[in-house]
Amino acid sequence: MHFAGRLTLGAAVALGWAGACRAGDVEVVRAWVAPSAQTGIDIPIQMAVVNRAAEADALVRLRCPFANFSEKVTTDRGGEGPPAKRPVQAIAVRAGGETALTPEGAHVMLLQTRQPLAEGERFVCAASFRKAGPLEVAVDVRRGPP
Repeated sequence: MHFAGRLTLGAAVALGWAGACRAGDVEVVRAWVAPSAQTGIDIPIQMAVVNRAAEADALVRLRCPFANFSEKVTTDRGGEGPPAKRPVQAIAVRAGGETALTPEGAHVMLLQTRQPLAEGERFVCAASFRKAGPLEVAVDVRRGPP
């Protein structure tokens, strides 16, 4: 089932809302974006991906209802000048552990937000992993990490 929209109370209960969503051996936890009164901006989504499988996986796609596009990026810190974001085809998810997706490293940028993001809102985004497949991800709008 592919659903992209605001997370209702019924959907939160159905997802076992504890901030975690799972597909096979892959689970996404602590997914969040910062609030913003602006629209049309680019904003990072932060989360942790727990992979209990013996083999690595990769995040290949993430779509959210409040952004027109998304882009997987990594932050390069080498060379002169400030860190630069570089697009990547997929974000590696290590086997048997947790991979943090944050602006300091590999993460997803949500591009051209369609609406203001108010603190306390929850949305459902659709993620696709190379091996684990599709997964609905509950995303909180909050001022800082959970």
